[in-house]
Amino acid sequence: MPYISLEEKIFDWAQKTPEKIALIDKKKSITYKELVQNIWSTKVRLESEFSLEKGDYVLLAANKNVHFIYAYFAIHLIGARVVPLDEQIQAEKLDLIQQKTNPKLIIGLTLENDAKCFSFQTLEGTRLEEIPDKIKFPLSDCPADVLFTTGTTGEPKGVVLTHGNIAASALNINTFVENDNEDVELLALPISHSFGLGRIKCVLSVGGTLVLLGSIVNMKRMFRAFEEHKITGFGMVPASWEYIQKMSGNRLADFSQQLKYIELGSAYMSPKDKETMMALFPQTRICMHYGLTEASRSTFTEFSADVSYLDSIGKASPNVEIKIMDESGKVMNPNCEGEICVKGHHVTEGYLDLPKTNFFHGDYFRTGDIGSMDSEGYVYYKGRYKEIINVGGKKLSPIEVETKINEFDPLLESACIGIKDPEGVLGEVVKAFIVKNNSIKTLEDIREYLKKSLESYKVPVAFQWVEEIPKTKSGKIQRQKLS
Repeated sequence: MPYISLEEKIFDWAQKTPEKIALIDKKKSITYKELVQNIWSTKVRLESEFSLEKGDYVLLAANKNVHFIYAYFAIHLIGARVVPLDEQIQAEKLDLIQQKTNPKLIIGLTLENDAKCFSFQTLEGTRLEEIPDKIKFPLSDCPADVLFTTGTTGEPKGVVLTHGNIAASALNINTFVENDNEDVELLALPISHSFGLGRIKCVLSVGGTLVLLGSIVNMKRMFRAFEEHKITGFGMVPASWEYIQKMSGNRLADFSQQLKYIELGSAYMSPKDKETMMALFPQTRICMHYGLTEASRSTFTEFSADVSYLDSIGKASPNVEIKIMDESGKVMNPNCEGEICVKGHHVTEGYLDLPKTNFFHGDYFRTGDIGSMDSEGYVYYKGRYKEIINVGGKKLSPIEVETKINEFDPLLESACIGIKDPEGVLGEVVKAFIVKNNSIKTLEDIREYLKKSLESYKVPVAFQWVEEIPKTKSGKIQRQKLS
């Protein structure tokens, strides 16, 4: 199925609403007319001055400024491929990505003695070019982005996304969240991953306004933006919500009347926390997604509508199909555990340098996640296959133990892994790493509670206090860093 590219949609909005504000970056406002003028001018310059061509790879540092957005869409118009990168990317990962992509240009990163590198400041003086009457926009099946996974369970993989994948994903999200051209969204998420980058695509593809914010660390600036720009939408990961509450209590709820929607995702959130948020934002559409870089936002739940299913990750997103399958690709019966498999136009065509057959059952992408689906279509996430702990043949998800620890005391933050059984009997046993925060509980208190709340094989054999749980910027626990 052919999809209209995001670039064509943005240029179309510039025709319909040229003076509408598309972007606000600090004190600077950019209209849709100015947005497409800068995108086109950046395209012309990248072609003429830097010889960028169709099929080339460009490493683009995900710096939350207007020049990133201009360059991102300009590269697409050329037919080149964008590889968005964290500005603080580790040297080892950067080397791996360079080896896999052999980039023509590297924008926004400073690398010594590399002629392919230049900063976003280089693009600031770009001369404005006249936009021609007819533009050749990208086709659905053309590669657009290569997003590298965080590598939480192994070496990062290069996920290839076509223009059709990206357009389909934006349509699915906008359909569920109910985004439209009156939205004014505050973007505080990192944009080196699919969640934050996706919010840029979603808002601009429906002709809305995007307000760029460095991060939520500066709470005064964030709240000032809510007031000054009359923000109607906001995206965040659960860790951000915890930080906001820790630093400012329920201050964000002062804007509940104006907040039309909140999108959450990228990490687990307990039903209790969901209920708390619902109480604070009774009129806001609170949407939470499950997805992967390979299949962005594959399920959605809306807290109020799905109040009886807050322990699930929701139902399949619009235009998406989900099935639970066993190792051979056989569909499991309702409520039986298996691998969550996803079908839809938003799903990647595959990875760089890896055979597609290993990751699909027919048209269904194998997520590597274990879950079940009830008869009504609600999906329940159990954990990553590679993170499942095998205790003497009995398998458990670390999330189950972590949830119980959090139920015992919400101040405690934990992460569990499987370690070799010191007795040499069960193969693996559970070890819990716990951040104390301000809790007054002891490890013995926690152990005794878990003995009453869990089956004996699920109770951790070892406990360890730690200063922090290692996580990605999007809030995912990096269990491979625990031992």
